[in-house]
Amino acid sequence: MKIHFRKLANADEPLHIQETLDVSELVKGRKDILAVAPLSVDLKALPADTDCVNVVGKLNGNVDMLCARCLSEVNSKLNIPFAETFKWLKQPLLPEDEDEELIYIEDEIVDLVPFVEENFVLHLPDSVLCKADCLGLCQKCGQNLNEGTCSCDNTVIDPRLAALKGFFTKQDD
Repeated sequence: MKIHFRKLANADEPLHIQETLDVSELVKGRKDILAVAPLSVDLKALPADTDCVNVVGKLNGNVDMLCARCLSEVNSKLNIPFAETFKWLKQPLLPEDEDEELIYIEDEIVDLVPFVEENFVLHLPDSVLCKADCLGLCQKCGQNLNEGTCSCDNTVIDPRLAALKGFFTKQDD
């Protein structure tokens, strides 16, 4: 997924890029992600100002994640906007001359894969829910409370009064 900067800067028509990209290695350490489908990349690279190229488009994919409350499997569809501007120039000598919106390049060929991967990782959800009112798991027995109730005593006691809990109950001699 590479663009030839000089050829593109002189082209009359935009360059269309449609590929799929395997992003499974990027989520390898995340335990909340069960599976990730290859990312569908649909980009258009077009010349902009002098020595600039805009790359815009969409990244689409599916990620199977665990619900943050009940640990059931949830399929998340990702529709990620992509927009980057590349400028053919060495880095500005002074920090105040640098434009944060631009990516400065010095090579003739620009590989878009690292930028696509970065956008994918930045747009992954931190957590997902199977439904908005997910009840989660019982903290004592692990029962999925969406599927049924459990017999655990989940009465919340003020920790400052917890020592008095058994004070009034009848004790066997």
